[in-house]
Parts: sequence; C-alpha cells; structure tokens
Amino acid sequence: MNWPYELQIGWRYTRAGRGGRRNRFISFISGVSMLGIALGVAALIIVLSVMNGFQKEVRDRMLSVIAHIELQSYQGQALPDWQATAAQAKQNPAVIGAAPFIATQVLIARGEDMRGAVVRGISPAEEATVTPLAAELKDGPLSRLRSGEWGILLGSELARALGVREGDKITLVAPNGQVTPAGVVPRLKQFTLVGTFHAGHYEYDTGMALIHVDDAARFFQVEGPTGVQLKLKQALSARQVAGELAQALGPEIYVRDWTRTNANWFDAVQVEKRLMSIILTLIVAVAAFNLVSTLVMTVTDKQADIAILRTLGASPRSIMGVFMVQGAASGVIGTASGVGLGLLVAFNIDVIVPAIERLLNVSFLPGSIYLISRMPSDPQWGDIVPIGVTSLILAFLATLYPSWRASRVQPAEALRYE
Repeated sequence: MNWPYELQIGWRYTRAGRGGRRNRFISFISGVSMLGIALGVAALIIVLSVMNGFQKEVRDRMLSVIAHIELQSYQGQALPDWQATAAQAKQNPAVIGAAPFIATQVLIARGEDMRGAVVRGISPAEEATVTPLAAELKDGPLSRLRSGEWGILLGSELARALGVREGDKITLVAPNGQVTPAGVVPRLKQFTLVGTFHAGHYEYDTGMALIHVDDAARFFQVEGPTGVQLKLKQALSARQVAGELAQALGPEIYVRDWTRTNANWFDAVQVEKRLMSIILTLIVAVAAFNLVSTLVMTVTDKQADIAILRTLGASPRSIMGVFMVQGAASGVIGTASGVGLGLLVAFNIDVIVPAIERLLNVSFLPGSIYLISRMPSDPQWGDIVPIGVTSLILAFLATLYPSWRASRVQPAEALRYE
C-alpha cells in the first residue's frame, strides 16, 4: 500500500496486542478507552432519542385537542365577522382548516362537588377539520352537541371526578355574574352530559369541556365566536405562520400559536434536553481523554522505536503524526461503534424495553401514572451528527499532548540503555 508511513505505523500501534505483557496491557487500556467512547456516544444517542420520542408523543396528544394557531379578538369580545377572518387566514397556503370557538374558564358543579374547567364552545362540523380529536368523535359524541339542546362533553377524568355518566345533569357557573336589584348573582345554567372524550393528555382530560358554540354564545352573553382556530400543513411551522398572519390580519386580531399557548412546557423540554446533552457529553469527554493515558503509556513504551525512526530521518512532525493517527483511530472506532450501538437500541427500543420488563417483572411506565405506557424513541440526524462530530473532536484533542511529547523524544537519550 502507498499510504504514508505515519498512517501505517499509527494503525499498527492501534491494533498491536502481542509482544509481551506490557504491550497486552497497553492494548487492553486502549480497548477500554474505545469502549468508553462507544458507550458514551451510544448513551447520548439513546437518551436524546427517547427524549425526542417523549416530546413528540406529548406534542401529538396535545395537538389532538388544540389547534395549531388561534386568532382571537382582544378583551374576549366577539369577532365582527369570523367567516371573513377565517377566509383571510386561509389565503396563507400553510392554513388548511378553520373553525370558530369560544373559550372561557368556568366552575362545573354536580351536587356539592365543584371543579374548575375550561369550556370551549365549538361548531362540531368545522371543529372536525381542525383537531384530530374532533375528527375522531365527529360521528360519535360530538354529533350530539346540537344548538339549543344544552349538551356538554367532558374529559374522561373530569367526568370520573364528578361521578357523572351520560344523561346526567351538571351545572355550569359563568365567571361574570348577572346584575340584579339585589346585587350581582352568579349566572348558572344546567347542561346534559351527552358523552365524554379521552385525549390521552392529563391536563385536557381533567380540565376541559366542550359545548356547542351557539349555546356558549348565549350562556356567556357574547354576540358570536370570540376566536378562530386554524390547522396548518406542518405543526412545527406554527410560529413562522403566526408571524405572517399577524402582519396580514392587522393589530385588531391577536394571533397565538401552540408553542406560545404551551410555552412553559415547550421551553422546559428544550432546556432539559440541552442540559442532558451537556451532562452526557461530559461522559464522552471523560472517555475520550482516557486516550491521553493510553498514548502516554504507548509513547513511554515505544521510545526506542521513536529513536530509531528519528535516526532514519523521521521529522518530529512525522513522529507526532504517528501517535495522532493512533489516537484518532481509537476515537473513530469508538465513535462509529457507539453510533451503531445507539441507533440499534434507539430503533428497537419498543422491543428491548418490553423484553426487559418481562424479564424483571417490572413496569417502567405504569399507565396509571404516566401519560404513556410505552417507551417512545425518535432518533433525529440533527442530534446524531453533532454527537459523532463532538466525539471525534474530543478524541483528536486528547491526542495532541501525548503526540507532542513523542515528538520531543531525543534519540540519544532513548537509545542509551537499549
């Protein structure tokens, strides 16, 4: 082979495992370093993939209930013409669905039991074009919401907490009361439970109710829908599209996308993911800098070889290159092995985790406690590529000092006692 001799010698040192007890020990330490890099990289890929999976799972369940973008009038007033607002919003090519709504916080009473909830007045026909949950319930409970019949749908956990079933009567207490000669009294209205829904997201299953938009307008004493929900082609483009709609609709309309509606959750996930990346990257860094000890031991063991190469005309830069090749090869092998192992586990975690649960007779995600009962995983190249590049950079940096030290070996001193 016509490879540079620095590359050939460095590769030979990397795979040398024979030649005495000392060489075998150095080879063992080198293997441990590569294994440490591989396990660190694999752990980082697996953890970030699982975090991505959790984020995607919760986001999908959240977006099954709420729209991608909400257009609202200021101060909770009815939109002058919600159809015109929806038509103007649909001129944006990213918008594929629109539906009117009225949303207000209320108290829901059943006997002496009282719970706070968000009541959303919807139009069943249009709502099915905006949220997956409404599309799923379109031919079921949602079809029972009819104007003037004062029907209501409750989240499954909210209905269970109130102890109500289909056909039972519940009372809604509006936030703004009625002014009478005796003073301000609460405005109450009795609704009939026509069904329940299960969104799979605890916040909505325990704190949301759906009624017909016409009944909501009469109960809350507004002239019509106070907002319009929009569905987009791509949920992740909501923030960009919201900015475009804010400019197109003018200052009279308040535009809010789903990432701002759930800003605390969205920001918390991003911060948690970033911190976890930093912590696990430190593990990779520790494993990579184990190469320093391996290369220092190799340089000490190979001083006679270094001296012979120098007497044959090798420059200090060439000697430095030999040991940089050795360290870089260990880093490349460890990183490649880690990426392969991490992807193997990440893509098969739905098989591996249940097998471990059966083997240990445990449940890592009890359905009664967590939002989901299975371990999700969503490997993304936007995470995997930086992990691999970072690992390689750390391994390369770890080779600099031992390689520089090798280049400073003096042939006469190294051969004096040989």
